[in-house]
Amino acid sequence: MPDIGEFETFMRNHQNMVFSTAVRLLGNEPDAADISQEVFLRAHEHFDDLRASPSAGGWLRTVARNLSLNHLQRYRARWRFFSELGSEDDDRDFASNVPAPDAGGQPMDEEQERAVLEAALRKLPSSQRVPLVLYHFDELSYEEIARQLGVSLSKVKTDIHRGRAALRRKLRLSEEGELSTGVSAPGVAGPDLLRTGAVQLI
Repeated sequence: MPDIGEFETFMRNHQNMVFSTAVRLLGNEPDAADISQEVFLRAHEHFDDLRASPSAGGWLRTVARNLSLNHLQRYRARWRFFSELGSEDDDRDFASNVPAPDAGGQPMDEEQERAVLEAALRKLPSSQRVPLVLYHFDELSYEEIARQLGVSLSKVKTDIHRGRAALRRKLRLSEEGELSTGVSAPGVAGPDLLRTGAVQLI
């Protein structure tokens, strides 16, 4: 039986990363909290192996990603397909190069820019958001994403291209105050699963 105090520390060290991984894919905080709960329930079962493992964070991220994708595939009949494939730069620094709006004419700091980007990302349909997140945040290749989602390579490229274009449009809307950013920033202020009692260790 894992030591409860040690596991609570483990959870607090990793819960924002786990929540961040889930909410970027799901675009929904309650569902992401549920996935995070399941991730740590599984981590509790394997804690003897994870407690001293340098790859524990990677294990948690992979479990969170797989559970999130399973959730999407379970509750959505199919991915939306796009017919057109446009040329697009494959630069992985796309997210950092997207022009972010300023607030009232004042430059936004890094945290504000992140919040705007995250909010815009969540407003994309899952068919665009998921491959975009897997590519830019999880740094999977096109081929890996195609295998993970069970779709063609051309569809992955199409969805990422369309997702980038849609994200740019949504960020332009934020300049007019049409994009709400009143959500917690993933990786910064995810729910405290211990405080809320979402994960019961006893």
